[in-house]
Amino acid sequence: MSLSSTLENWFAPSAATASWTLDHLRGVDPVLGFAIVMVVAVVLGEILRRRFRLPRLCGHMLTGALASPLALRLLERTDLDPVKPLIDLAIGVLVFELGSRIRPRWLIDNPWLALTCVLEGVLSGLGVYLGLLAFDAPSLSAALAGAVAMSTSPVLVLALVHQMRPRGQVTERLLMMSAINSVLAVVALKAWGVLAASGGLAAAEPGLEPAITSALLVVSGSFLLGVAAGWVLTQLTKQVRGLTTAPVLQIALVIIAAMLAAQWRLSPLLALLVAGMVARSRMAHGLTVEPQLGTAGATLSVMLFICLGMLFTLDGFSTLWPWVLVIVVARLIGKGIAIAVLAKPSGLGWRQAGALTIALQPMSSLAVLLTADTFGWPSQLPGANGGVLQALLISTTLLQFIGPLLAERAVRDLAQECPPISNTKVP
Repeated sequence: MSLSSTLENWFAPSAATASWTLDHLRGVDPVLGFAIVMVVAVVLGEILRRRFRLPRLCGHMLTGALASPLALRLLERTDLDPVKPLIDLAIGVLVFELGSRIRPRWLIDNPWLALTCVLEGVLSGLGVYLGLLAFDAPSLSAALAGAVAMSTSPVLVLALVHQMRPRGQVTERLLMMSAINSVLAVVALKAWGVLAASGGLAAAEPGLEPAITSALLVVSGSFLLGVAAGWVLTQLTKQVRGLTTAPVLQIALVIIAAMLAAQWRLSPLLALLVAGMVARSRMAHGLTVEPQLGTAGATLSVMLFICLGMLFTLDGFSTLWPWVLVIVVARLIGKGIAIAVLAKPSGLGWRQAGALTIALQPMSSLAVLLTADTFGWPSQLPGANGGVLQALLISTTLLQFIGPLLAERAVRDLAQECPPISNTKVP
């Protein structure tokens, strides 16, 4: 096509200006389109933060949702696949940082806290499973929904912590529990793979034993890979301590650990969590994890939340709302019961227990997203009922968007662990 004909096509008059704009925005190069969406996301996130005191990440996710097929259809979800390696890097850095914040010694000193971390994940997953069964969902698909529903999104939690800078029992437990229930979700999903390989919850075929062995190898292999990555980081950091290249070393090892985990069919999430824990335990305050890693890290974070927003879906809500309601409510009740029952023995007040329960609500598909080749991870779960899977995606959409709002209010207002907000107007 010649330059003149291209200009004619672009500047030709149209009957509907809005339609003309959207049609041509949809036709631009996906990279250019994504860059435009990023500009809007940054501006919208700042407006929502300054005027309404909402988390910036809500503005980023809202922009992604508006640009997705859910609304304006400026970008297709398949347009995200080329940038998935960058998104995996953003997730990996955040997961590594979360691991570096975990203090395993705390769990040893306070076994009631350790029990709470396990029980809140198990009860929420079991509650979702039993609730869906009560509403006639297929058992294998209900188990899948329960496994995913166990986890609280570690990337959303860390983004809120970066923004609010809270300090206190609720914040520390929120970080601890989001890490542990994400690991539980990984283990549960491996168990679900065993069930799918055996043909269901009641069946047991000859392939069951190899599947169990494979699941155990994945968990143990991910743990060992994380230990090795943390040890290597400790040794290499001694050579570059105090240099500006230290963060580059961290990023490089995060990439290597995540790629090796994917190559060896292990869990990148578990490996990076363990790597962060090992590095922190060996280096103590010598490990400086850069939350944003400069402008490049900030860019990756914005891209990550735009992509999460573009994955939002409400398709089929009018018919699937009973299953969606079951997932949301059963998950809340399961976590609430576990935290309330063990609040006093673990050293938590009732107000703090309520705040922690609410703060744990942002749900995540991270446990499966990191292991998928594309953002269309539901297609990589053979045997899952389409209706239950769609209900799970809708529940994740609601809790990823509303959850951060609830979590911020809980930590700031109920737990009162954030610095006071200045009454001075922001220009």
